[in-house]
Amino acid sequence: MSNQIQKSALISVYNKDGIDKIASKLASLNVKILSTGGTEKYLNSFGIKTEKVEDLTNYPSIFGGRVKTLHPKIFGGILYRRDFDGDVTERDNFDIPNIDYVIVDLYPFEETVNGSKSHQEIIEKIDIGGISLIRAAAKNYKDVVCVSSIKQYKQFLTDLDQNKGNFSLSKRKEYAINSFKLSSNYDNQISDYLRDGKLDKKNMLRYGENPHQEGYFHGNLDEIFKKISGKDLSYNNLLDIDSAYNLMLEFWDDIPTFAILKHNNACGVASRKTINDAYLDALSGDPVSAFGGVLISNSEINKETALEINKLFCEVVMAPAFDNDATKILKEKKNRIILKIKRKKFNDKIVRTCLNGTLIQDRDNITDKVDELKYVTETRPNKVELTDLIFASKICKHTKSNTIVLAKNLQLLSSGTGQTSRVDALNQAIEKAKKFNFNLYGSVMASDAFFPFPDCVEIANKSGIKSVIQPGGSIKDNLTVEFCNNNGMSMVMTGNRHFKH
Repeated sequence: MSNQIQKSALISVYNKDGIDKIASKLASLNVKILSTGGTEKYLNSFGIKTEKVEDLTNYPSIFGGRVKTLHPKIFGGILYRRDFDGDVTERDNFDIPNIDYVIVDLYPFEETVNGSKSHQEIIEKIDIGGISLIRAAAKNYKDVVCVSSIKQYKQFLTDLDQNKGNFSLSKRKEYAINSFKLSSNYDNQISDYLRDGKLDKKNMLRYGENPHQEGYFHGNLDEIFKKISGKDLSYNNLLDIDSAYNLMLEFWDDIPTFAILKHNNACGVASRKTINDAYLDALSGDPVSAFGGVLISNSEINKETALEINKLFCEVVMAPAFDNDATKILKEKKNRIILKIKRKKFNDKIVRTCLNGTLIQDRDNITDKVDELKYVTETRPNKVELTDLIFASKICKHTKSNTIVLAKNLQLLSSGTGQTSRVDALNQAIEKAKKFNFNLYGSVMASDAFFPFPDCVEIANKSGIKSVIQPGGSIKDNLTVEFCNNNGMSMVMTGNRHFKH
């Protein structure tokens, strides 16, 4: 019986430009057109026969148009499962039509907000029926094609022409994905509007990257840390906290480790038997950049370490715990932000804005390990060098590319960050190490990407660097390996690039 029911399309659109062509095409395929108010009048002006939603539901549009399509005969026709006998029986019992296509274009909420000063007018432009139709049709994409925006009219018309109204499951799923994406963005627009001027203070930042920019945080910081003391967090604070936290997750289970970050990059990192020694050696890596930095530890901060930290002006101090004396000492600087951090597993996807959209990628969850290294040179790194290579690799992974990291005895000596060439990054790192009187002999070098030429290992060798970790993968890897072999250097390859743009 169900196979004999005529297909139907529900059309309820704000922007009607081109909808007549779609309706005409559907009608030519013997699809019955159901429509609402303005859409119905518009289509009738082109001589396209439609059935009013009100005639189907036996309910008029009520409450000033707030309720038009919200009815079991409409949503039943969209949501019932065509391959469920029980659903088909109920459909027949209640005389519910097949609705096989749902075509919606929502009220332009964002445009209304931008062009109106009336709060009530804006509220009335929150689409309820339309968004409900979209979600229902997208949910039942197995049986229903959902067109959710005027931006899809042209593609839908092309698809109708090509397949005579018969859409593959993958094509219906594609429309559903776009529908849920639109629904999410639409809801975000509304929540952003309602939040404006009434934002929960925990989400409102002092400003964005610069004082003339507004800044907000959307998320639950309580999952990451407990704020013990200090001023309100800024946009830049959060960026630095994010970088510091993700770096320290690499060392969470290691011996006491301390890191100091500035502008999202580590300027000091050290692992030692005590957290105080780790702090002092991390600070010695670049005491100049440490001024105004973000400090983070993988171990409890005690009184001794707090007294040392108190000698430095810093924005943020983070640790899994603070003893009572340390807390009291660190709170002496009333504006200093003190955060007690928790271990948290993040979502596997990273999202950032790009142009007029978003970029989404997998989180870089790979940490280079000793037992996964490929030994490519005649000379193999010794045990101390291997430990330093992994240490340097962890830091390199969380430093802006192009980057070179130099380390020795589980201490960051220096790094070259954010350079346009790998040679420049290395030269920057060497000069910085010399500036703070580090002896590079016996140090190791980590690179976030392969060496296109052997020039970096040549420069490293002249500076006393004898062991290198890098991803490999250059067509000229053999030249780099050959130089190392001829000069007694060891090199391991990870197979993992760690770009951080």
